Amino acid sequence: MLRNRSLAALALTTALVPLPGSGARASGGGGGAGAGGVFLVPMDEVTVPIIDADRVQGALRFKIVLDGGNAEAAHKATEELPMLRAATVAAGLEFARLNASGLRAVDAEQLDHDLTTALKSAEPALSRVLIVEVAATRS
Repeated sequence: MLRNRSLAALALTTALVPLPGSGARASGGGGGAGAGGVFLVPMDEVTVPIIDADRVQGALRFKIVLDGGNAEAAHKATEELPMLRAATVAAGLEFARLNASGLRAVDAEQLDHDLTTALKSAEPALSRVLIVEVAATRS
């Protein structure tokens, strides 16, 4: 059931993914101010090692989509994607070091919080981070 939800979320997000250099806009969705839409910027999959006791114990993989909140913020995020990816990798490494294991489920809520905090400090105009896929594997 969790896999079906992940696939459904990925399918929905894929339908809303913008072409390079532009923000996608979806009508409806409610969460914000009036007639606004959803402006999404996809990021390639991130893979970071899970290190425990000075040994690589596995890998944490995740895909995220950045919600710019408006067209201007989405455009700015697209231009700054390399810097935002660096912040994402750093936050992912820290999360993997402290909270991840290949033997238990990933705390997606904590990962979302950590990524949102890191990326909003790098680019305050971002609205939120959407995790579309996450997995931890043991090596």
